[in-house]
Amino acid sequence: MAVLNITYNGLSADYPLDVRVALSDADVKRIAVEVVRAGGLRGLSVPDLRADAFDNFVVDRFDGGERIYLRPKVPFG
Repeated sequence: MAVLNITYNGLSADYPLDVRVALSDADVKRIAVEVVRAGGLRGLSVPDLRADAFDNFVVDRFDGGERIYLRPKVPFG
């Protein structure tokens, strides 16, 4: 099982992903939109989140893909 950490609007939360296939960056961003819209993250619910809300975000993978971070781009990396 992988864990997706989503950082949005100054908040960060983990979401467990029960996946057995490699996810593309586009898949991660699409899943994140649906999770945030549905209120699947404690303290981070945006029902009217735009479908392109994470288009300019970065997807980082650690621990062989077991930890996935979706975060805003920053000037230093």
